[in-house]
Amino acid sequence: MNNQPNNLDTFRILYIVKGILTSLFALFFIAYGLIGVFIGNIEGFIDDTGAEPFNPGIVFIIIGGIGLIITVIIAIFTFLTAKYIKERRHYNFIFVVAILNCLTGVLGILLGIFTIIEITKPHVKELFDRH
Repeated sequence: MNNQPNNLDTFRILYIVKGILTSLFALFFIAYGLIGVFIGNIEGFIDDTGAEPFNPGIVFIIIGGIGLIITVIIAIFTFLTAKYIKERRHYNFIFVVAILNCLTGVLGILLGIFTIIEITKPHVKELFDRH
């Protein structure tokens, strides 16, 4: 057996923290959508004929909804990555989510790059090959 040290348990904890932060960031998009609801209900956008010329609240609601869906999907993938790191399974999924995390800001860039460096080490890759 090859018992070389690795940082996979540390990365598992960091992915849980990143998943929690991503989930909290989803609250921003919920608030963004609610702002759209409030803007859409302003009486100034409805003229005397009852037809709405253009309601900018719809734009806020659409952007908030799309942002919420994307953020929740990234959070779910991040939590799944933490689970798979613990189980030492799904090497390719962890690799893809590490690359995806590189698109999510400074914390995601650092976590993604260091995860890629760690899981491409030969002795760590063996752990995933066993399962």
